[in-house]
Amino acid sequence: MPFIQPDLETFLHYLNKLDASTKPLWGKMNAQRMVEHLSDVIYMSTGTEQFELLIPEEKVEKAKAWLASDKPMPKEFNVPFAPEEYTLRNEELELAVDEFVDAWLVYEEYYASNPGKENLHPFYGYLNKVEWDRIHSKHFTHHFEQFGLM
Repeated sequence: MPFIQPDLETFLHYLNKLDASTKPLWGKMNAQRMVEHLSDVIYMSTGTEQFELLIPEEKVEKAKAWLASDKPMPKEFNVPFAPEEYTLRNEELELAVDEFVDAWLVYEEYYASNPGKENLHPFYGYLNKVEWDRIHSKHFTHHFEQFGLM
């Protein structure tokens, strides 16, 4: 399955199709929650938000192999770092998209300044920039499809 390219122009192409009333094709997130969730994972990728590994260490290699595969993320997949009960932190969707843009720019600058840096993902272990790009590509594709943007 093809996944979107991990670059801001591509992301904004899809996010600009989203409005606050856009309903998901599956799941319980609203449009603004989804965008804030994407920002949360960007924060995770730069180490701004710290998490613990949630799978046994011996399963990390298999998880990374899945990440490298062309398999899409499953629908209706709940993770403890994206709780259903969530208070929106932005006043409106447009501000959530602005936060997303700022987070992505920090992500790009962070890895440009720290090319060998790795940060922990709760299900995939420590990931470098190439692996984080892959997860963002798969993850954002998943949510853009969830909201019928692709």
